[in-house]
Amino acid sequence: MGNLLRLLSRDETPKYNVFVDFENAQPSEAEKDTYLVVQEVLQHTKDILQELQMYKGAGNEIRAAIANPLNGTQQIRAWESVLPLVFKLRQFYEFSQQLGEVVPKILWDLCSGPMTPTQHLETQQALVKQFAEILDFVLKFDDLKMTNPAIQNDFSYYRRTVSRLRLANQDPVDEELEVPNELANKMSLFYAHATPMLKMLSDATTQFVADNKDLPIENTTETLGTMAKVCQRMVENPGFYARFQNEDTNLFVLRVMVGVIILYDHVHPIGAFAKTSHVDVKGSIKVLKEQPPNVVEGLLNALRYTTRHLNDETTPKQIKSLLA
Repeated sequence: MGNLLRLLSRDETPKYNVFVDFENAQPSEAEKDTYLVVQEVLQHTKDILQELQMYKGAGNEIRAAIANPLNGTQQIRAWESVLPLVFKLRQFYEFSQQLGEVVPKILWDLCSGPMTPTQHLETQQALVKQFAEILDFVLKFDDLKMTNPAIQNDFSYYRRTVSRLRLANQDPVDEELEVPNELANKMSLFYAHATPMLKMLSDATTQFVADNKDLPIENTTETLGTMAKVCQRMVENPGFYARFQNEDTNLFVLRVMVGVIILYDHVHPIGAFAKTSHVDVKGSIKVLKEQPPNVVEGLLNALRYTTRHLNDETTPKQIKSLLA
């Protein structure tokens, strides 16, 4: 099946006339079990993004504490400001782990079995919608994280203070608020990445491929590639575009298209930009550049700076030029 799909993907003018109802898709009986498990996690994404958007950090208090190391009031003020923020950061990290646990479930349903990627997209639209919502959340979260240096500064201050208090044989924090050392190490690694949610998603997808050796990697990458092409087609096709009921759906589809390309590039051995790729990167970039610059510049930057293989020798110069 994988070889047949690769042969079909070489068609110079492929038609991906599949409309995925990202606005209204409801699960069929066959999808329902996985759908309910994934939905239990996805219901928290809006709250997570809102919390992250409101995250202001404790920069002023930390700077005052560092500038006045002997001032106990300043130390207490910084500590009390950082603690609830660290608790939020812990929630964000733990949510990433929950999301990582459901990704293999949805990938299995969308990539296994006798159906082609296009057939999966046609017949499992509720799960496709959920996977799209995961991609949408990942890009939004990472965009907010990249523009907020307070996150790493706050957590670094927390860890330094905990270490100092423990060396002084003082109890650093109430048990309910304390971040155990092993968890703190994992959180540090998570937030050290410029795009931590993308790292989680690509790791979960790569692990899914490794754990299911009887499922060819092409099943996964071709599903991702086909999804990118379907999203591209939905924006290009006036008939499909006219079926969008909400103004935000166009940007949602574009964000999903970019997210799928980035994920493909992280998972596929030679990436999304090579000539043999199952992704029409050139066409996708052109679609993005037809949109208002203020709307899609962030998505173009995501392709420029969060993909793995853009600067490889296998990437055509024309694509590099389009993204320059």
